[in-house]
Amino acid sequence: MEARAIQRTVRQSARKMRLVIDLIRGRAVPEAYAILRFSKKRAAKQIHKVLKSAVANCEQKAQRANEPLDVDRLRVRYAIVNEGQTLKRFGSAAMGRATPIMKRTSHVEIRVAPDPAPAPKAPTAKDTPTKRAKAPKAAASAPPKRPKARAAAGRSKKGKK
Repeated sequence: MEARAIQRTVRQSARKMRLVIDLIRGRAVPEAYAILRFSKKRAAKQIHKVLKSAVANCEQKAQRANEPLDVDRLRVRYAIVNEGQTLKRFGSAAMGRATPIMKRTSHVEIRVAPDPAPAPKAPTAKDTPTKRAKAPKAAASAPPKRPKARAAAGRSKKGKK
């Protein structure tokens, strides 16, 4: 069962947010929480909120379906940051001119899903160690021949003038 959470128009550039989202992609949720908690980046706070919301959505989905869910076994399956709308403003510059200021925003999407439980594997006849036949030794062969060097292009065999 997969659940997702999206936060739109976060007032931070997507490039800065991607630095943090790359740290948690594919990790277990408790590990992702720890990484975000101790990150010094401002983006970590916003991403933490989205991750928390995705986990809560997964819990609600499991509760509605009447299925058991262990939050500690959840894993961040998909985490992406896209660019949002850019707010264009103008600031004053020297000699009465104006310079453009781009206030960038981003959209954060995180999907979490439970880790599939590894099924206990019963030993089979294939798993038991057996004697393997030795591979035949390779015959000693001569080293490969190198191609002959070609004469330099544009030179003649006659003497120089």
